[in-house]
Amino acid sequence: MFGKLNKIKDELGTLKDLQSKLSGLDLQNPEKMMEQLGIDKDELEKQFMEQYDTKIELRYAYKSVNEEPKYHYGSDSGFDIRANETVHIGPLERKLVHTGLYLDVPPRSEVQIRPKSGLALKKGLTVLNTPGTIDEGYTGEIKVILINMDNITHTIEHGDKIAQAVLCPVVQGRDIVLKRVTQINEKDRNENGFGSTGN
Repeated sequence: MFGKLNKIKDELGTLKDLQSKLSGLDLQNPEKMMEQLGIDKDELEKQFMEQYDTKIELRYAYKSVNEEPKYHYGSDSGFDIRANETVHIGPLERKLVHTGLYLDVPPRSEVQIRPKSGLALKKGLTVLNTPGTIDEGYTGEIKVILINMDNITHTIEHGDKIAQAVLCPVVQGRDIVLKRVTQINEKDRNENGFGSTGN
């Protein structure tokens, strides 16, 4: 019994010491408070960044003399894809354009092939099946279906930017159970479809 009492007394003493230390902290100045607690701000920041600033590796093979794929800015969500051939596309015509690019898509991800806004605005060329989907299991050459919505023929030169690729997390078939039911319960929108939220 006396052992338990001594233990409680020691713990109370520790709590009083802690309370004394905490009462002297400058709570208005976080940097000074960390210094008073003996915390190295730079070391804490480094450990935080190591834990949360993880990179995702997107492996690729490139059978082209074109410029290597790259993100121009750290804030970009996609990188440019270039034509690996010269192609002429007539009005309202569609062509499958080779890129020479092969991707190893990471698990539980997909790569979406999206149009280039400048190409769409200036020449009326866009990705027909936008966004094109590159599944994790596909390892063949990336080819882009372009359509010419202009009234004149446009030429895509070898090396021209024709689309952009965006790596996206996705819920895949391995994670989903398709379950047939007799009816879907009503929700907020019910059968209200296009334009139901107004202009």
